[in-house]
Amino acid sequence: MSRIFGVFRSVVFLVWLSAALASTAIAASIWALQMTSAVAAMSAKAVATGIAHRQQLAKAVAKTKAKARLRRAIVAVPIAGIGAIAYFEEQDFREWLEENPEGTRQAYACEVAALTAEVIDEVLQDLPEIARPAPETVLGYMPECE
Repeated sequence: MSRIFGVFRSVVFLVWLSAALASTAIAASIWALQMTSAVAAMSAKAVATGIAHRQQLAKAVAKTKAKARLRRAIVAVPIAGIGAIAYFEEQDFREWLEENPEGTRQAYACEVAALTAEVIDEVLQDLPEIARPAPETVLGYMPECE
């Protein structure tokens, strides 16, 4: 009788252990499927956001290029160009002032000069070495900034 009870106890334990392992495996599989679908959804959203961002960036770059092209065309007209330069610079200063409320015209001039120097440096690097002026020559025209 004791032997039958021992076998019965072992069988009950093995059935319980099998059920526990099976339910754990099923729960882990469901959890893995949920996580996989969540990762797939986040990946799709990231790709869509990236594409939208690239499109917005391309549109902004194209708009900036068109604006610069228009400015160059207007400035090319001698008399109207002088007024256009003054207008565009004032407009750019006001936009800069919105981002830098404590700024002054001198600070704006220094920032514009620094950015212009970077662009000029890049343009000059594209020139053949014979036609390229010395860096000291270009830096001599830079205003003194803090």
